[in-house]
This record gives sequence, structure tokens and C-alpha cells, in this order.
Amino acid sequence: MNQAIAARLREAAALLEAQDAEPFRAQAFRRAADTVDGLVESVADILAREGPDGLQRLPGIGRGIAAAIAEMAVTGRWSRLERLRGDLDPVHLLATVPGLGPKLAARIHDALHVDTLEGLEAAAHDGRLEQVPGIGARRAQAVRAVLGTLLARIRGPRRPPGGAPPVRVLLEVDREYRERAARGELATIAPKRFNPSGERWLPVLHTTRGEWHFTVLFSNTARAHELGRTRDWVVVYHDDGDHHEGQCTVVTEIRGALAGRRVVRGREAECLAMVADGDDAT
Repeated sequence: MNQAIAARLREAAALLEAQDAEPFRAQAFRRAADTVDGLVESVADILAREGPDGLQRLPGIGRGIAAAIAEMAVTGRWSRLERLRGDLDPVHLLATVPGLGPKLAARIHDALHVDTLEGLEAAAHDGRLEQVPGIGARRAQAVRAVLGTLLARIRGPRRPPGGAPPVRVLLEVDREYRERAARGELATIAPKRFNPSGERWLPVLHTTRGEWHFTVLFSNTARAHELGRTRDWVVVYHDDGDHHEGQCTVVTEIRGALAGRRVVRGREAECLAMVADGDDAT
């Protein structure tokens, strides 16, 4: 197991370099890979005995990489690496949660645009999940319980949310991504979903704003393809450096007071307040 996890960490480092991410992020994955490769004991045994904190005590392994190693050890997959490769199938991932089959998983993904278990957990806690048709309060409660147990094995007990980047910052990152994608300046990946020809069409941006690290891609969802919005809907993944991860979707609003403007889904009121104040980051 250790060798397989180390190999994935090195692959992520190579992909980050190829996609022009900040060099220190690739270096961090390589240092962690060297540590894992040099262990006599399996990381799975350390995780079982000491939890994620035991992984963090290893040289060169912080909270975020410890959670990545734990995710690989517990689930056999690493969603961040799949995202970097273009392999991520969020519907399949969400359908692995007991009580959510493929149909419900697809409905959740289309409605909420979440494609990580952490994102699903956040939606289960803040009330968005139970609003999806076919879920309801009882099923949402069951999902919370299942994810609480599973994710505790990966990251430890659930911590209070670390907040999210300001709307202005998200809109600035969205604008940088769309402008650089239009100029052909970004590395591209070939997503496996909805891409039978294997074309490398999906631009990827890694950028920072203060403490926040961002990975940005156009939405490659069934709904985006259906509506012809794959070059409009932008998914922004954010990480504050302490493994408080989240994601949001930025779109061009088509109705109401914000029609024609870029908005962060779920934070329309903040976008409207920015416009009212004359502070337009789009």
C-alpha cells in the first residue's frame, strides 16, 4: 500500500507541475511520497492505531496531505488526483454513499454541483441536501451520519467550517480563468466523462489569493452539456492551506437584477450587494 500511495503522490506532483501550479505544492507531495516510501509500517496501520493525527506526525506531512493519504488508505481512491487527471466521476463517487444510488447521486450533482464527499457533507449539514427532490430530512440525516463516520476516519472529527473566500475574490479568480482560457494560456486535460474522442479540451488553472489556493475548471457535468454552458459554468475549488476545502460554481445569471453578470451560485445576495455598492469584480 505504501508504494502505491507514494506513486500517486508523485503523480499528483508531476501533474501540478505540468499544469503550472505553484512549485511548492508539487514539492510538498514529493516530500510526503519520500516519507511514505521510507516507512517500515503501513500507513493503514498507523491510521488505524493513531488516526489522521498519527499521519501528521510523520516528517513532511501536514493536515491536507495526511487527509489525502487517509482517503487513499480508506477508500482506495483520491478525488483530487482524479480531478487533476480528468478522471473524476462525481456521480459514481456520490453513489458510493450508502442510501444514494446512481439516480439520486446524479440528481444531487445536477442540483448542488458538489463532487466531493466533503461537499456532500456540507450540503447535508446546511440544509441544501434535503431540498433535493427524493432526499428529504430523514435521508439527509442518514447521509450526515454515514459521512460523519467515514470522513472521521480520513480527517478526524468534523471541524467547524473554515469559511469561504470572499465573493469578490471568487469572481476575480473566475475572470482570470476565463480570460486565460480564451487566450489559450492554460494547460488542458482530457476529461473521461462526456468526451468520447479523448480530446484535451478542459483548461485548468491553479492560482492563489492570499492564504487561499484555487483549482479552477469549466463545468463538465451532464447538465452543463445539456444546456450548452460548458464554457460558461466555472467550478472553483478552494483550500485555505489548513485543509478547509470547498467548492462553488460561478455562472452568468440569466434573469433578475443580476442578469448578464457573473454570480457565485448560492451567494447571489452578496453579489447583488457588490453591484449595489458599485464594486463589480466581473
